[in-house]
Amino acid sequence: MTTTLDRTAPRDLTAGFPARVSLTPKTTLAGQLDGAWWPHSRDLEAELPALAAALDEPWGRITRVTVNPTRWPVVPHTVPMEGRTLHVGWFTEQDPDKLILLSYTVGRWDLLVIPPETEPAAAARLMTAAAIPGSVLTAGVLMANEAVIGSGIRDARRRKATWEGEGGACMSPFGDRMGRSALPLPGNGWR
Repeated sequence: MTTTLDRTAPRDLTAGFPARVSLTPKTTLAGQLDGAWWPHSRDLEAELPALAAALDEPWGRITRVTVNPTRWPVVPHTVPMEGRTLHVGWFTEQDPDKLILLSYTVGRWDLLVIPPETEPAAAARLMTAAAIPGSVLTAGVLMANEAVIGSGIRDARRRKATWEGEGGACMSPFGDRMGRSALPLPGNGWR
């Protein structure tokens, strides 16, 4: 898949939107993830300032971010923010669905990155699952689980649409619709 960013377009397309973040509550249970982030686009330079600003109060000042470049078309070395610069690094060994945030004073946090094009219901499931305290599920496992759940939901919708499109009619073994008059009568004679 190829994604193209228009570098001439104004960068403030996502500036008016708050960061969509779900964080694990403070607890002694350590898990694989500290929450999830659902960006509005795949433009790190436009998305990271809102994320870092949203995390300043609960986590302290974020100074560095690392990503896997597989999911991001452009990985800038630095991202300017109000009064500071956020340093961005990339590692191909890092899980492509994870973002690592670092602070000099407080530590490290790992967030599941939900693709911007994800449907809201799927994103809500992922944000909830990533914020469970003490969870042993990694970012890759959560994304794989959601792919299975999503395909099951799509199959159920397709079956329902087929049923509704047929008017709820039964089908004969030969693929022909059978009206209610073609159905056998139950033992008491009622249909």
